Amino acid sequence: MDKHVVIIGGGAAGYTAAIYTSRGNIQTTLVTGPQRGGQLATTTEVENFPGFPGGVMGPEIMDNMRSQAERFGTEYIDETVKEVELMGKKKIVRTGTKTIVSDAVIIATGAKAKWLNLPEDEKYKGRGYSGCATCDGVFFRGKEVIVVGGGDTAMEESVFLTQFVNKVFVVHRRDTLRATKIMQDRAKRNSKIEFIWDSEIKQIKGDTRVESVLLYNNKTGVTKEMGIDGIFMGIGHTPSTEFLRDQVELDARGYILTKDRTMTNLPGVFAAGDVRDTIYRQAITAAADGCKAAIDCQRYFEQ
Repeated sequence: MDKHVVIIGGGAAGYTAAIYTSRGNIQTTLVTGPQRGGQLATTTEVENFPGFPGGVMGPEIMDNMRSQAERFGTEYIDETVKEVELMGKKKIVRTGTKTIVSDAVIIATGAKAKWLNLPEDEKYKGRGYSGCATCDGVFFRGKEVIVVGGGDTAMEESVFLTQFVNKVFVVHRRDTLRATKIMQDRAKRNSKIEFIWDSEIKQIKGDTRVESVLLYNNKTGVTKEMGIDGIFMGIGHTPSTEFLRDQVELDARGYILTKDRTMTNLPGVFAAGDVRDTIYRQAITAAADGCKAAIDCQRYFEQ
């Protein structure tokens, strides 16, 4: 094990990459970040991950992935990366207490859904308050839900949800949509979608899960309570790449740009999962990306 890789990010992409690199006889250190297990660690039941016909809890999948990588020799640092130096042949990764020097780095820090930033956000995440319609829509079959946003993401989420729910209320703080015309038309033609204009959610209410919201109309100044079964955020995601600026090449939104599969603009630096994926954002696609990055890293060492 004369080569060393540091994997940054402890979600599905990071753990899968670690399974492959450590099993491939590469010394592997995984820095898990602030949320060990990534987004799945805060998800309740997962029904679309292959191999679990009866569904599985998100934290259980992530604990199993962690144990599997550890079995092959992965070492863990449960801290957050503060600073990196990636432009040289040797890569330097610094956390709050440690400095790690390696021959390669796989960045798998993911992306965070943009939430409402209400005091009660954490209480309801995974309890009727979701950042992913594809992941959670099926749990709202026959229910009424809100989608927040006015862009393409919100329209896509709304149309997708109509496969399951009885009604989608699109809550938008303006009186016009930012979405492209084709997406606007698709949503407006759907009889299950209704628009609530000039409005914002000011509070989420409920005992153990979402039961209602307080809606504020920013033109009339009127606040009213509305009963609802679920809330889906459709205002985009923020990639966790703040610590990479001026080193790894990013797009205008901060996602890592890759070429030749998972390679970044820097030799020996790879990216996997939601930190570079602006389309799919699923646990299974993140895991697949982690596998690809690990194999690309192995081939880099063989050059």
